[in-house]
Amino acid sequence: MSEPSGQELYERIPTKVFEDASLAVCEVAKEIAEAIRARQAEGKSFVLGLATGSTPVPLYRELVRMHREEGLSFANVTSFNLDEYFGIESRHPESYHRFMREQLFDHIDIPEAQINIPQGAVAREEVFEACQAYEEKIEACGGIDVQILGIGRTGHIGFNEPGSGPHSRTRLVTLDRLTRLDAARDFQGEHNVPRYAVTMGVGTIMDARKVYLLAWGRSKAEVIKAAVEDAPVESLPASFLQAHSNAYFILDTASASELTRNKYPWLVGFPAWTPELARESVTHLSLKLGKPLLKLVDKDYQENGLSELVTEQGPAYGLNIRVFNEVQHTITGWPGGKPDADDTYRPERALPARKRVLVLSPEPQDDVLAMAATLSRLVAHGHEVTVAYLTSGSLGVPDEEANWAADLMLEAGDSAIASDVLRELEEKGAFSEDSPRLRTFKSYLRRNEARASLEMCGLSKSCIRFLDLPFYEKGRYRRFEVGEEDVAAMSRLIDEIKPHQIFVTGEAADPSSVQAKSFSVFENAIRSFSSEPWYKDCYVWLYRSDGREWDIHQVEMAVPCSPDEVKAKAQAIYQHRSQRSQLPSMNADQSEAWEQAVERNRGTAVLYDKLGLAEYEAIECFVRWSTVEGASK
Repeated sequence: MSEPSGQELYERIPTKVFEDASLAVCEVAKEIAEAIRARQAEGKSFVLGLATGSTPVPLYRELVRMHREEGLSFANVTSFNLDEYFGIESRHPESYHRFMREQLFDHIDIPEAQINIPQGAVAREEVFEACQAYEEKIEACGGIDVQILGIGRTGHIGFNEPGSGPHSRTRLVTLDRLTRLDAARDFQGEHNVPRYAVTMGVGTIMDARKVYLLAWGRSKAEVIKAAVEDAPVESLPASFLQAHSNAYFILDTASASELTRNKYPWLVGFPAWTPELARESVTHLSLKLGKPLLKLVDKDYQENGLSELVTEQGPAYGLNIRVFNEVQHTITGWPGGKPDADDTYRPERALPARKRVLVLSPEPQDDVLAMAATLSRLVAHGHEVTVAYLTSGSLGVPDEEANWAADLMLEAGDSAIASDVLRELEEKGAFSEDSPRLRTFKSYLRRNEARASLEMCGLSKSCIRFLDLPFYEKGRYRRFEVGEEDVAAMSRLIDEIKPHQIFVTGEAADPSSVQAKSFSVFENAIRSFSSEPWYKDCYVWLYRSDGREWDIHQVEMAVPCSPDEVKAKAQAIYQHRSQRSQLPSMNADQSEAWEQAVERNRGTAVLYDKLGLAEYEAIECFVRWSTVEGASK
């Protein structure tokens, strides 16, 4: 029997990592199509277990494409969905019945009688029997051949929340608060999210002959690592898949970023010690041992799997100094560059002294969550700053916030719009979507919040743009489709400003999210300027607004924040009144966005202090990005 590889020592389940979700789903869709066709050739049916949420959307689009362009038929397919919210009708905008029709069933030739989704609208006293009947129908069809799964931030599969046992079957469950927070935007407020759901059990899932768990984006990285590498526990239901004989985790690079093979490659093999990897391993060692960079000794390296590094690039003291200098050079109080200064070791250029800066915020608030203090510093240093909100953010406004604003307008005597809004909100049923008029009204709220927020950062109204990209205005969460008109609007803005600096986010977000869609619009637009003279000298800085900061070894520009700037940042975020209960929290007990953002920045400052650098109140972080064509980096 051969010795396990380094990777296998850590990973307890087969895991495939692809560059992006589109490549991953092509392989999964191909394997599903081959299995369907093989059963068709035998004159037999194929039973497919399906999931909902944003994760499987790219897979369903690929299956629809294969049906339309390659003649893939689903006539012999019987489908069983994992789950459904309890207490909502199938026609509800956020029901999984409607989701599956919009994303898959209405676009393929699967017979209606072969579609099975748990019923969420049955009476409470009938739920047990309905769940038993669902299990019996799966068994009568011969069991599930292939089951598609996503994974929630709590580690749930289906709606099997923490505490679900490995032998659980289809049943009614209570949703975890973090799960409900994550769904708050879909339902226009946490209070609208159902508290219960009907879900296949972990045991039902484990009975499937083959399982694909899909995950995209950095927000899933921590839970993926735990599910793949840690021992199975009831607090993380996805970890039970380790006991399945034919289960696979299918990941993109972002969701796989916390796996040991990617985060600490020296523990699973013999990597090439590039300067970047050396910096990563040395900073990791420093933080792991609780010793400043300059106090590490050869023995520390040798006892922690880094003997090859210290042998190749040591001795320890020289290696320590090199990495210390690299980390120190990321720190700057001049995010736009310091005029009349040697910029050899600074993250930004000294010239031009007054730069044109373009900050792209997918939704209102993304910008200040990540870089409010940096914005203030850029303005204070005299740079020409433009903040562009790419989408209106109207989908993220709960009805009660619109009601509050309309009541205020009515009280002030402005009844023209307010009365119509109040009437629509009153008449709006559980299955109604916002009318264009109501969405416009909600966008006005977000605009006013954005203006008030940026005022806290020293920006005037003339510095703000609202692009209202069509993909958002025509779509809904998890159902966005980027088009040429989106790219054209972004291109016009970039061409007008011809920026020296661009700040943007979303490069590692879930592919279906507003942030990821906005980044794809930017990426397509910016490439069209590759032959422009200004483009060669344009620095693109990536920021993160999702509550998950860059790792220290990745940071290329660290902007310290003073106590006053931290207070101003909290105030800037606080201006986004409509979002105080909307943004997904990193944990269910800390839901205030300003608290999360400030604590993240303070946490980064603590890490710099532990490495032996200067002690700051807080730090905002950025990483350089370049296009394939070779923008300046």
